[in-house]
Amino acid sequence: MKPVPNGTTKTTKTTMDLTDWLSCAGCGMLVYRKRFDRLSMVCPDCGRHGQLTAEQRLEQLLDADSGTPVEPAPSVHDPLRFEDLVSYADRLDKARSRTGMDCAIRAVRGTVRGRGAVVAVMDFRFLGGSMGAAEGEAIVTAAEEALKHRLPLLIVTASGGARMQEGAFSLLQMARTSNAMAALDEAGLLTITLVTDPTYGGVAASYATLSDVILAEPGARMGFAGPRVIEQTIRQQLPEGFQTAEFLLGQGLLDGVVPRGELPQVLQSLLAVGTPPDPGWGAAVTDPVIRDPELLPGRSADQVVGLARDLGRPTTLDHVVAWGSEFVELRGDRAGTDCPAVVGGLADLDGLPVMLIGHQKGHTTQELVRRDFGMPSPAGYRKVVRLMRLAAKLRVPVVTLIDTPGAHPGLEAERHGQAHAIAECLRVMGSLDVPVVSVITGEGGSGGALALAVADRLLLCENAIFSVISPEGCAAILWRSSEAASAAASALGVDAATLLSHGIVDGVVPEPVGGAHQDPVVASELVRDAVVCALRELREQDGAALREARRRRLRWFGTYREKVAI
Repeated sequence: MKPVPNGTTKTTKTTMDLTDWLSCAGCGMLVYRKRFDRLSMVCPDCGRHGQLTAEQRLEQLLDADSGTPVEPAPSVHDPLRFEDLVSYADRLDKARSRTGMDCAIRAVRGTVRGRGAVVAVMDFRFLGGSMGAAEGEAIVTAAEEALKHRLPLLIVTASGGARMQEGAFSLLQMARTSNAMAALDEAGLLTITLVTDPTYGGVAASYATLSDVILAEPGARMGFAGPRVIEQTIRQQLPEGFQTAEFLLGQGLLDGVVPRGELPQVLQSLLAVGTPPDPGWGAAVTDPVIRDPELLPGRSADQVVGLARDLGRPTTLDHVVAWGSEFVELRGDRAGTDCPAVVGGLADLDGLPVMLIGHQKGHTTQELVRRDFGMPSPAGYRKVVRLMRLAAKLRVPVVTLIDTPGAHPGLEAERHGQAHAIAECLRVMGSLDVPVVSVITGEGGSGGALALAVADRLLLCENAIFSVISPEGCAAILWRSSEAASAAASALGVDAATLLSHGIVDGVVPEPVGGAHQDPVVASELVRDAVVCALRELREQDGAALREARRRRLRWFGTYREKVAI
């Protein structure tokens, strides 16, 4: 302190710096405390996300004054009279006094940007967010509240695992909470998990990973066993970044890694799934689809093959951008892989929520290599199945955009069950009781394309192709020369006019003069309008009737029965 003339004491600048600044636990940089608070405790230098209390998290997520507490029933207190260095009863008392909470979870019913939801938030300060009977009751009660009011459930996790001091009572909460999540599945209600650092043990192995959509904050760690336990067990040093959100995303175990500041917008897009569209949805859109083969321009089969493969044609993600849709990409097969050749997620199509799934190639060599040239692995098809089942649960239509030379061939694909994965896609897609519209936008190669084409309406872009095998492959096998590819393409009937005349496709989407690559924006608008008009017709139909009509339509392909009217 420094004396001043009037005898008072003046605080020095150095002392103020110590109170107004803090050191980031991630990078060690000094951060202005008020700025850190404004950024919701995210370091502006390294992006490290600090832990939030349950109250801070609810304040960030919920609209002001919208929250109504969801109170769980009383749970057992110290059922084993457990005592180690300190009695469990004393630990509980201290945790309650320090946090002002009765257990590690606070549940509230409120709104997130105007969308109703039940939110259950874990607080790591309360005995490391460990799961005991009271925490299990809080999750179950939150699920029951969501069920009662037909609302989505959002769970924010932060836990070291099961609470050892409650023994088997704690263990059984895994089954208890998992069954509560199953009830929401049966009711068709959306569930979302936000993984924060850390999330381990019984929480990770139950309700945290049973949600429809699993998001994580950057750097958040999640796993069944913690890194120290793993290293002690296998006597190996774990790779850097193991069990972090970024690692898990690459393993297909998360749908996305979302910075804290972007979370409200992502949640708003996801929660919009339950909002019914305008009764006159799509009425103003004119159907561009051509249904008479005589109206299609004449082109040779090899010309069409060249146009179908042009790298300037819009990809699935190009279509998403051109349509102006809100799109939340959902990643991963939940079994250890995320296939980059297939993208999918929930999209808003002029106010109608849809599950949009498509092959993704790219426009450059680098993109093509990264996306495996749009050839899905078994993980890609398993991701498709996961997303289609989610669409069925949420009662939203499925839209698929097809552009692939075929399923990925190779040792790894066969080792991981490529045939099984494609077969499951065909079965699940044919069994959906929601509208399904598929558009072949480029190459429709073999079973790899058909796996996304079991639809109520199968459309084909004017210069796209659909074939049992590539012309080159056919030529090599039957002509014994790849130079016969042009003749093979013609013989295979891969072009729009042939496919439409045989009833293989239900209609043809016109393209700009010279092909979709000449004006990708207009090409995307035409595809969008075709999809809207097909869904406009289908979306009010009963689910069982849709499924039966789809199967009846497939039943007679290749017979002399008359074409089923659509």
